[in-house]
Amino acid sequence: QVQLVESGGGLVQPGGSLTLSCAASTSIFNGRTIAWYRQAPGKQRELVAQITSSGATIYAGSVQGRFTISRDNAKRMVYLQMNSLKPEDTAVYYCKNLLINTWGQGTQVTVSS
Repeated sequence: QVQLVESGGGLVQPGGSLTLSCAASTSIFNGRTIAWYRQAPGKQRELVAQITSSGATIYAGSVQGRFTISRDNAKRMVYLQMNSLKPEDTAVYYCKNLLINTWGQGTQVTVSS
């Protein structure tokens, strides 16, 4: 069974906004830190943001102030609100349990004029 499903990606212009969603299974989500990662072609996957089960957040310096991670524990959903998008934000975005190495297919975000 699929444990992580990302959605909400698309094509946006620089300066635009996009909100990504992640639906996670009970075993992956409940009581655990969930993180958003991204990977651009030819580059390593990098940690973008993370949120604990109680809502504490940490952001990569490159997105701090522009991105907001949130979660709805009742719905087992994690969100990534992305504002002031830049071309360098272009990547496939993934969500995952910070500690468990299980990945979904990701959702493509392309920032281009």
